[in-house]
Amino acid sequence: MAIRVPKAELPTELRENMIKQLGAVPEPVEAVWHNPKVATSNLEFSARLAEWDETDASLKSFAHLAVAAQVGCAWCLDVGYFQAQNQNLDLAKASQVPRWREAEVFTPLERDVLEYAEAMTNTPPTVTDELHASLLERLGAAAMVELTAYIAFVNMATRNNNANGIASQGFSEACEVPLAARAGASAVASPA
Repeated sequence: MAIRVPKAELPTELRENMIKQLGAVPEPVEAVWHNPKVATSNLEFSARLAEWDETDASLKSFAHLAVAAQVGCAWCLDVGYFQAQNQNLDLAKASQVPRWREAEVFTPLERDVLEYAEAMTNTPPTVTDELHASLLERLGAAAMVELTAYIAFVNMATRNNNANGIASQGFSEACEVPLAARAGASAVASPA
């Protein structure tokens, strides 16, 4: 996949901050910067999401990777896995998210969160009352609201990146454990 929107020139300070944080300027930011209001809103909301702390970081990371694998956003898989490493999350588990149904490393709660992320991502969504109630009982209302909003945002981001032709930038190459390919998926879902 090739980027469909030419990269916009970012303000110097923003560019330098991105390089300091990630080691490179994220291509989604360069693509969306053609409309600074959209880009700034997206960056601000992303920063606010990072402050949310009612839901376990691992569960949100796994949900992010599950959405990215299902939508086929190689960039989101790439950066999501890289972020999991930077947050000192369990990379052995995170690496298996694209094939979570076959992997034996996940707890029942983690499996339900992965199923929930995929059910929210389906078109139309396929979230059942039973799955939602089960997660609500185990997570509590505040964490469930956070998880749901987080997954919804990740869906917006993954679909935006796909439509703009954003591919992997190689962030996950720094990770010790390779990211598993989604079972039965095309190469689009792989960050490499």
